Amino acid sequence: MQKTIQKRKRSEPHTFEQRLEEHRVRLEGQLAQLPRGVKREQIAARIEQLRTAVELNAMLSMSE
Repeated sequence: MQKTIQKRKRSEPHTFEQRLEEHRVRLEGQLAQLPRGVKREQIAARIEQLRTAVELNAMLSMSE
């Protein structure tokens, strides 16, 4: 009996910007479900950090 080897299908590589955007979208979904409080403020701050990271990365990429 011969075993067949299945190759693992690789997904498309995600760019840094795509990963940041996906994370931001996930956090915004969580934010919409949270009541006011410390946890909501922490997630809102993290979303703002992600937006800033995208902007800084874009500025640095332009200079290359």
